[in-house]
Amino acid sequence: MILNKKYIFITGSGKGIGESSVRVMIKNGGYVYALIRNKKDNNKFKNLKNIKIFNGDVSNIKLIEKIIKYSIKNKKPINCLVNNAGIRFRKEFVKIKKNDLQKVLNINLISIFLIIQIFSKFWIKNKIQGNLVNLASIVGQIGFNQLSAYACSKGAIISLTKSVASELSNYGIRSNSVSPGFTKTSFYKKFKQKRKLYNWTLSRIPQKRWGESEEISNLITFLISDQSKYINGENINIDGGWTSS
Repeated sequence: MILNKKYIFITGSGKGIGESSVRVMIKNGGYVYALIRNKKDNNKFKNLKNIKIFNGDVSNIKLIEKIIKYSIKNKKPINCLVNNAGIRFRKEFVKIKKNDLQKVLNINLISIFLIIQIFSKFWIKNKIQGNLVNLASIVGQIGFNQLSAYACSKGAIISLTKSVASELSNYGIRSNSVSPGFTKTSFYKKFKQKRKLYNWTLSRIPQKRWGESEEISNLITFLISDQSKYINGENINIDGGWTSS
């Protein structure tokens, strides 16, 4: 059980990679504090043990602080953080309004920045060797049509991850990011209906397939385990070879 004594807070746990990560991490011995926005998604985990669910949004800083306090009271203080929550946004560059951009950055970047700050202060104060993984994207590294706002947020996450690793390593805190390529999450079925666009994505992937959520979750699980102790400040692409082709 590579996640023994790992107490993990996962945002965006209700769907896709977040939901998969909850299951994979519990299976590997972890205890999960799951943040879920939609209460209907709570039922997905009703038969699981070693999980505590909280409902709310990543922008609710008071809720994040409440969860940390609960974990202390529960005698399983959070020592791993997975920033998975985020929104996708597609629009032509010249049509993106300030409010559009602000919404994307607030959820995909600023909320993550503030959550990392809160946990870092908690870990430093309590001498906990914390470990965090941020979900970025290959879109943050490569130009894509109609994804400029989303790309800005994910490119910034990669930079933030490296800066945190550099600055907080002295406290025993590790920081890495994972950049998935096209993955079968909640938007997959809808995307597949756009046959021309879907076929184009397949043609760009050397493995000629989309990734599975569990494949991403397995990588995240490895990064928060002690098996990856010497990996710090890295962004790992998991994209079927897209960025290498």
